[in-house]
Amino acid sequence: MSYSKDLLRQILNKIDGKVALSFSYQAEDVVVLHLLSQCKIKSLEVFTLDTGKLFDECKELHKETEKFFKISIKKYLPKKNDVKNMENKLGFLGMRESLENRHLCCHVRKTKPLGRALKDKNAWITGLRAAQSITRSELRFVEYDEKFDLFKINPIVSWSEEDVFGYIKKYNLPLNSLYSRGFKSIGCEPCTRAVKNHEDVRAGRWWWENPEHKECGLHVKER
Repeated sequence: MSYSKDLLRQILNKIDGKVALSFSYQAEDVVVLHLLSQCKIKSLEVFTLDTGKLFDECKELHKETEKFFKISIKKYLPKKNDVKNMENKLGFLGMRESLENRHLCCHVRKTKPLGRALKDKNAWITGLRAAQSITRSELRFVEYDEKFDLFKINPIVSWSEEDVFGYIKKYNLPLNSLYSRGFKSIGCEPCTRAVKNHEDVRAGRWWWENPEHKECGLHVKER
């Protein structure tokens, strides 16, 4: 774990310009934020994508995290007209009817706002872990994201779920209360459910889809 912090510090010292951490109310994001707080980055922006479909528990964690770390988490929202046009086409739960519909919803509520969040940034830091799903098995500590044209840093890419929660307990960090209700990966409320003991970490995300499709477009590499 100290390896992650030391390597993160070394990499960030070599990057000129603005750095951003995407905060998505996961346990992993709180861990990475704590690691970053020890690196003393001058140009760090912590942001979140407020999709308009967040759990109330995420909104509570937002406040708690700001207070704990003494920071402000910037919100990026989808454009109102984009949401209106999409909802006129799909309806309230139309994203469940096809992969194309779900990708459209994620594009409007997440990918386009993320593009605005990363527009002037030189590096993007995430809480992704390789063990989370089949779609993330090839992740590296540092990558170049062609889609957003910047370096992407995944400080806890090699951590296990036990590592994450052990770290949170050790430093008494804020934690989304949804975890106590069986959630293991947290997204928009209509597309996220708690998981059963035998299910994997991301089984509750878009549970009607095949595992190889379970990404919203934020972390899909250009081919």
